[in-house]
Amino acid sequence: MHFYDGHFGGMHLIWWIIWIILLAWIFFIPADIPYQKTKDNPMDILKKRFAKGEISKEEYEESKKILKSDN
Repeated sequence: MHFYDGHFGGMHLIWWIIWIILLAWIFFIPADIPYQKTKDNPMDILKKRFAKGEISKEEYEESKKILKSDN
């Protein structure tokens, strides 16, 4: 770096500021990286609903029979 009367010279300082801002933006601002979510099949959804207590055992068994008969 060159010093001219104790100051950085013109555009040189501006480019350093631009690079520092760019690097800070890349490394410190979290990026929302899209990801592909796999779709659950109906049986997995049924199991999750039963595990959460959203449906009773009877409803689970009945739905399970229906889903198995569709295959």
